Amino acid sequence: MKRAAFLFWSGLVATVVVSSGLVSSSCNSGSVRAANTEIALNGSDTDNVNQTPPPPPVPTLDTALYNAKMQQMVNGDTTGKWPVKHDYPLPGAILPFKRIVAYYGNLYSKQMGILGELPEDQMLQKLQEEVKKWHAADTTTEVIPALHYIAVTAQAHPGPAGKYRLRMPFKEIDKVLAMAEKINALVFIDVQVGLSTLQSEIPEFEKYLKMPHVHLGIDPEFSMKTGKKPGSVIGSFDAADINYTTEYLAKIVRENNLPPKILVVHRFTQAMVTNYKNIKLRPEVQIVMDMDGWGHQARKFNTYRTFIHREPVQFTGFKIFYKNDLREPNSRILTPEEVLKLKPRPVYIQYQ
Repeated sequence: MKRAAFLFWSGLVATVVVSSGLVSSSCNSGSVRAANTEIALNGSDTDNVNQTPPPPPVPTLDTALYNAKMQQMVNGDTTGKWPVKHDYPLPGAILPFKRIVAYYGNLYSKQMGILGELPEDQMLQKLQEEVKKWHAADTTTEVIPALHYIAVTAQAHPGPAGKYRLRMPFKEIDKVLAMAEKINALVFIDVQVGLSTLQSEIPEFEKYLKMPHVHLGIDPEFSMKTGKKPGSVIGSFDAADINYTTEYLAKIVRENNLPPKILVVHRFTQAMVTNYKNIKLRPEVQIVMDMDGWGHQARKFNTYRTFIHREPVQFTGFKIFYKNDLREPNSRILTPEEVLKLKPRPVYIQYQ
């Protein structure tokens, strides 16, 4: 099951500076009083006496609601694998409070996904229709749109740098940001490193990752650690690669006082992600392991259970292919209601 690939401030305005665990819960509430201004009138003169305004309220995370939403996400799983124990996220976290529905692709190609296949207005309208379907399937969870743009694409030829990858010009990312603004959508920058590395590619997009609504995706399929060209074999990332990425994102979050970033890691085979137990979870980053395989609905569910459920990291995603999911006999596009029966329930949905 391999993909062709060549060529909030959400959250709740939010609560705690947290220590750890999903067990303890505390919700802080407070009120902010406007600065008092006394105006003295003496008939001919007016004196304004201004007090120093109080500092803005410290953002907090509703930990009780966070715990409840995590249990809702687990969806009755009894294996003991879910939810994964981790520290509470920083205030402003999107997950698990909201579900993300994303359109994936590249503006230069009609073959890499719906994002580049349709004209802009038609694509945005179709995405918003999908968002409504997912909300109808689970009215307890707000659904928000996203554009997931492949900013570094794996290539069949080495190119000038000999890295078998092509970086998109910033003007293309700017176009996606402008599209996203029209529907108040998140943006994901996706990286296919080829024979390059995450250390070389991700910092190229730092100015975008400093934006609170811009997040990141990395694709192990096109990480060619063996030196073979992309597409000839399926690549991989190790826990160390993912840890580098989350550490980099966490630093951006801390230095720019941002809400947590989301990192999407695509996966559809065992070998695509190695040493998953060594992946470090951080309050500044929320990790989604995205089931990235295409095919018959039974095959997709089996891939999810085998590689996503069985090797838990933090949150899960599920990919739906408008075309490739129809290639096998008796196959069809899965509905939101069918996907939401999975344990755990995916909080990130991607359409290609």
